[in-house]
Amino acid sequence: MPKAPCIAAFGTGSDVGKSVVATALNRVFLHQGMRVAPYKAQNMSNNSGVTPEGLEMGRAQIVQAEAARIPPHVDMNPILLKPTTDVGCQVVLMGEAVANQSASEYHTRKEHLFDAACRALDRLREQYDLVVMEGAGSCAEVNLMAHDIVNFRIAEYADAPVILIADIHRGGVFAQLVGTLACLPPERRDRIAGFIVNRFRGDIRLFDDGVKWIEAETGKPVFGVLPWYNHITIEAEDSVVIESPPAAAPGRGDRPAVAVVRIPHISNFTDFDPLSTVPGLDLYFIERVQDLSGFAAVILPGSKNTRFDLDWLKQQGWGRALAAYADQGGHILGICGGYQLMGTHVHDPHGLEGAPGTTEGLGLLPVETTLMAPKTTTRSRFAWDGFEGTGYEIHMGRTERTGGAPLFQVLAQNDAAPANAEDGCINKDGRVMATYMHGLFDTPAIIRRWLDAVGLEHLDTGDTPAGPAARDREYDRLAEHFGQHVDTEAILRLVQRMPPP
Repeated sequence: MPKAPCIAAFGTGSDVGKSVVATALNRVFLHQGMRVAPYKAQNMSNNSGVTPEGLEMGRAQIVQAEAARIPPHVDMNPILLKPTTDVGCQVVLMGEAVANQSASEYHTRKEHLFDAACRALDRLREQYDLVVMEGAGSCAEVNLMAHDIVNFRIAEYADAPVILIADIHRGGVFAQLVGTLACLPPERRDRIAGFIVNRFRGDIRLFDDGVKWIEAETGKPVFGVLPWYNHITIEAEDSVVIESPPAAAPGRGDRPAVAVVRIPHISNFTDFDPLSTVPGLDLYFIERVQDLSGFAAVILPGSKNTRFDLDWLKQQGWGRALAAYADQGGHILGICGGYQLMGTHVHDPHGLEGAPGTTEGLGLLPVETTLMAPKTTTRSRFAWDGFEGTGYEIHMGRTERTGGAPLFQVLAQNDAAPANAEDGCINKDGRVMATYMHGLFDTPAIIRRWLDAVGLEHLDTGDTPAGPAARDREYDRLAEHFGQHVDTEAILRLVQRMPPP
């Protein structure tokens, strides 16, 4: 049978909107009655999730699968690189962690990995009517082009037309587009079918002359100019969106605030997106040590390098600040790596995160962690004082309680009875707690239970949906916004190989 066509969303750089455009295309084509699937050959991000089969993949493609209303599958992201140091990463192949490698070591395996990526794409093309491919970073990095398997090489394999996305908010949008074309060889330049200009602020008519110039200079159409939006919430692909956050000033009027400490190897920071939608609650990411007394709660998020981040927290003064906050009656929550950070020690006997050894923890909870393989990747159903929720676990190692009490009762893991029916730890006064459960705030009842636990029982969460239901509503809003400003009919003709009218 003929394979389904593909269309690719590439960028002039990182964080220009590729993931959002790919998400929009998945929902737009779904509305056209097509069975559509997302795909990214190689994703580099510490923001990941778990498939129904209990395998790991990038959250961006999970988001796009949600937009297409299909279950996520590792074929949609066959290669996931999770940075552990400035020059090294954990390699996750077809949902399973297979190695920790430096960039140079990784390049030696590129042909094997590209073959795996092609096979995954072939399987998707056999099951769906259309595959929406996403590129990575800039598609015209001349120093990396020979080893790049996620941009043009895979687009050529699929014979996919490419939409090039630029971010006008960064400035220099004309140079972004024309410069990208200039860096490409002719055959790859020809594969670019047109452009989308993203994040325009102000009166969009003021860019009409800009559109004409781009089209005249390049001979390619501008499919649309997407205005800046504040009324739609789509999960970000990676933590570049929260880099170098300013000091927070909580306490605007009567509004309580929650702080998330932005550690260097933060992972799954989108765990906290549902909290940002709670009416009357402010959510801040903070990096520099500051007075915490104005916060109703402080959260330690996931980490891809727990021992490094422990050393960083102590060197920056966060260890003392968090201990003082806890002594003053503050509420602290740790999630996954944050759970490990809060214990007494983190042991790494096999050197999974660097040199073998032990690092003293923050001492906020009576738990002790030993890092070990294999990696735990599960979808879980849990209960907290009678309130049921769903989440997922992604971690290396095991954490043992030496005191306190378990936080959650685990009801099921990957739809099976769990071997260990407990998760997490809570101290005796109930103010300091931690869990391995990502995505716990996707359940409105768990948001309500946690707000009550940290003294915010007066906040009215109302009937605002959270988790998958809330995200599905946002995908419809995104598709509507996209359809208002982008020539979706012209993009559909690309897929159908039809000439312009």
